[in-house]
Amino acid sequence: MRARDIMTAFVITATPDMTIHEAATLLVDNHIGSMPVVDENAEVVGIVGEHDLLHRVENGTCQSKRKWWHELLLSSPRAQAARYLKEHGRVVGDVMCEEVISIPGDMPLQQIVDLLERRRLDSVPVLRGGKLIGQVSRAHLVRAIARAAPVVAPAPCDDASLCNAIVQAMHGQRWGLSRHGVRVKDGVAHLWGVIESMEEKRAIRIAAESVPGIKRVVSHLESPSVIPAL
Repeated sequence: MRARDIMTAFVITATPDMTIHEAATLLVDNHIGSMPVVDENAEVVGIVGEHDLLHRVENGTCQSKRKWWHELLLSSPRAQAARYLKEHGRVVGDVMCEEVISIPGDMPLQQIVDLLERRRLDSVPVLRGGKLIGQVSRAHLVRAIARAAPVVAPAPCDDASLCNAIVQAMHGQRWGLSRHGVRVKDGVAHLWGVIESMEEKRAIRIAAESVPGIKRVVSHLESPSVIPAL
């Protein structure tokens, strides 16, 4: 699946000359954390969101004035001016982020997830020829999971095949068990090995349970022995 398959074509947007009050109202009324800012040519020129409105003069959340020596040594005039704009700017163009991170409609979902995680974004606009055609959010990715039909693979017909399928499910994982640590009898999987965390134990169990035909999983996994100091 790609961005165009899950995106919404109806995107709430702001304009650079929209007031801060109007922008805040749009965010609240539509239950969104951010929105693209478009100019008169329908081109995306920025993003404005809750993070841009955290410190505002209207509700008394401006950052407290730092000591003069702190400002002199650690804060440049440019940084001071940028902070003042965020706190006192009257329109969206004063406070918006001008760095627009966007994606094309044919971007695969895996790349979108990587981008959202890497840049810590809640959503990203979808552009075509510089024009806004949609938006993909984390919620859209979750909805794609909800809409997807469960994939049911044919179950292996014997215990040996089930055992091999479990080993294959863990193949390439550093926490995966070797063939010697997996036994299957009458469809019941028995797992042996040494694990260093509960996360590893759970991952091994889930890998075994994911194999069609496995009726039950019995764990014999153990933590490494600790030799007491003399």
